[in-house]
Amino acid sequence: MYLTHFGLSERPFGITPDTSFIYSATAHQEALNTLLIGLSSGEGFVKITGEVGTGKTLLCRRFLAGLDENCFTLYLPNPSIGPTALLLAVAEELGLTLDTSESQFQLIKHINRRLLDLSRQGRMVVCCVDEAQSAPLESLEALRLLSNLETEKHKLIHIVLFGQPELDRNLSNPSIRQLLQRIAFHYHLAGLRQDEFEHYLDHRLKTAGHHGAPLFSRAAANELFRYSRGVPRLVNILANKSLLAAFGEGRPSVGPKHVRAAAR
Repeated sequence: MYLTHFGLSERPFGITPDTSFIYSATAHQEALNTLLIGLSSGEGFVKITGEVGTGKTLLCRRFLAGLDENCFTLYLPNPSIGPTALLLAVAEELGLTLDTSESQFQLIKHINRRLLDLSRQGRMVVCCVDEAQSAPLESLEALRLLSNLETEKHKLIHIVLFGQPELDRNLSNPSIRQLLQRIAFHYHLAGLRQDEFEHYLDHRLKTAGHHGAPLFSRAAANELFRYSRGVPRLVNILANKSLLAAFGEGRPSVGPKHVRAAAR
């Protein structure tokens, strides 16, 4: 609606994770470094937690996109299923078609053979589990059993858990304490810092085609940070509505009152 008015080629503040708009905020870069270090160390599990809207899914996509061709990647976006269904989902991602009536033991045997084949080809298998806080404890335990698969020298599969802080509460359950001990690297993803906030706005606007004077005044940016608390998803929602408010008044830029209207 407001693209032509503000000289934009696309919406700058969508809430769908889009890697073309990635901004290397401090927290995201530190989280990415944690993932890469965990992967290079050969450990079985890495865990990334963060509040709703802090960009965990975007980080996951950025991480997967940056892996080289020697990595065979699996992505499980919805692990809120039982252990057998989870193992079948892993098998499908590995290119296997298995009998759904087989036992967990048999499923793991099939998966192990496939992982050994990939290992002989020099492929590193990386499995990213998004929204891991929604996985039942039995399914988390199934993931631990997968992480047991290894040769004498290295793990056959590396598992990265992305989840909300509730994941930590789930992992503290004594019944899966063995899994908690396997997590060698962990990072808690925070929101944007105030000193990088205006750079974030500018980056997204430029990526969307804006050239010229800033569309958000310093005072508007401060208000936007205050209302959003630096949570990227909230920033994007409020920034989009602020632009709509300014457009509705025919203004060339966003002022504090437009942000306050968006927050209301």
